[in-house]
Amino acid sequence: MTAPDLQAAADALAIGVSIIDRAVSHAAALPDADEHQSLLYDLAHAASAIEISRSLLDYGAKGENEGKLACAFIADVLADLHSKLFGRETAWGAENGELDPAREFIRLFRDPQFVAQLALVEAPRHLDEDFEMVADTFRRFANDKIAPQAEHIHRQDTDIPEDIISGLAELGCFGLSVPEEYGGFATGSESDYMGMVIATEELSRASLGAGGSLITRPEILTRALERGGTEEQKREWFPKIATGETMVAVAVTEPDYGSDVANLKVTATAVDAGWVINGVKTWCTFAGRANVLMLLARTDPDRSKTHRGLSLFIVPKPEAGGHSFEFSQNNGGSMEGRAIPTLGYRGMHSFEIAFDNWFVPEQNLIGGEEGLGKGFYMQMAGFENGRLQTAARAVGVMQAAYEEARAYAQDRSVFGRPVIEYQLTQAKLGRMAAIIQGSRQYSYSVAQMMAKGEGRLEASMVKAYVCKAAEWVTREALQIHGGFGFAEEYTVSRLFVDARVLSIFEGADETLCLKLIARRLLADAR
Repeated sequence: MTAPDLQAAADALAIGVSIIDRAVSHAAALPDADEHQSLLYDLAHAASAIEISRSLLDYGAKGENEGKLACAFIADVLADLHSKLFGRETAWGAENGELDPAREFIRLFRDPQFVAQLALVEAPRHLDEDFEMVADTFRRFANDKIAPQAEHIHRQDTDIPEDIISGLAELGCFGLSVPEEYGGFATGSESDYMGMVIATEELSRASLGAGGSLITRPEILTRALERGGTEEQKREWFPKIATGETMVAVAVTEPDYGSDVANLKVTATAVDAGWVINGVKTWCTFAGRANVLMLLARTDPDRSKTHRGLSLFIVPKPEAGGHSFEFSQNNGGSMEGRAIPTLGYRGMHSFEIAFDNWFVPEQNLIGGEEGLGKGFYMQMAGFENGRLQTAARAVGVMQAAYEEARAYAQDRSVFGRPVIEYQLTQAKLGRMAAIIQGSRQYSYSVAQMMAKGEGRLEASMVKAYVCKAAEWVTREALQIHGGFGFAEEYTVSRLFVDARVLSIFEGADETLCLKLIARRLLADAR
């Protein structure tokens, strides 16, 4: 890969950047932009892909293989942008043929023979020594402890074994975001976010449900407490989170309100020395095993206040195994949960929970009196991090699928030749490699931004792009296996169904694109 090739990539990408900038300005000028959801959705995804491409130019300059992967990724993104534009130029505020000057670059670096070269390319991640050690530590644990149990957990939908939870606790996994002064490992530097992203990817390679996702919920509560918790609450909960003594589930979504958090109906009513919770929460992942719920509830009965009437609570509960639980309190309060059968992402179990006058002590209102009506903002602080972490989970799942497909293609022969020798197989694997490395490198970039208090928009962008990309990568990995890909005995079938949930949780893809990415882009343009 030569300097002129990378310069050609930068020149071609500049055209894409210009198109996106003008499309955003054009959409921002529409009197009823919200009535053009298809445009805004496509624009959000295209802008996300272009942003990842921009960040990949620096990576491409670090070596020959890095440059090849960067050029392949950028050419793919520009070709996709062309498909979105074709026949809709006016709606985007673009001119016919605007991408024509990039046509030769796209032709060269989307050429199947070029992409096929990347099928078996080994390109370093360019992590420093400390982060390589983090990756090695968690990869070893994932391979030794999680991977041997992953298929059984998935097929039987069993609970996550306690040896996995206790092993991760010993590694300090749950304290990666907890500040050092409270017993965790966070130093307030870039390493906090990078360590989380790297650990999450390595654990997710072994299992999404029994590995990478275990970090997410403690992370969300930690960030929410950091944003709005009192000093007493931090001293009470941070050390317990860091050691794994307190395992966390998140109770935000409701049966009638998924991503529409502002209109939640579950109530918290003030009583002597605390609050009572009433209503139903759903998709509370890991809520059985967890011994606290981070619960968002309406403390102001005036529903016209929407998100300004919501507060955030730490709700203690007994641990429970299996797929259902029922608990009662001395004051007559009750909590009943049942696991929702799911296509994939098993082991964590996602519960629907009904609360009937469940009592919560007053000291468990996050932020105390100052936290009343501010729960929405605290939980959003946690979810911003959750989106970056979900992208890291997607990278881990993609990497595992790529490795499974590559190994199968090398071992399996059809029509007298190993599957790996066919150009179509190589081109698929090469495109996977470029997508994975682009996704990984951008997740590192967003981690660095968030360490500086920035990157909120970019966290949504990386989540939107990477989780959707994971669906394609795992689908093609399964396809390379042929009929065996559809058999549960092959790991790739689990990776395929697990990948499908990634675009749904931590903000459904459509809501993320329309309500966060597009809205923020348009607001900045105005």
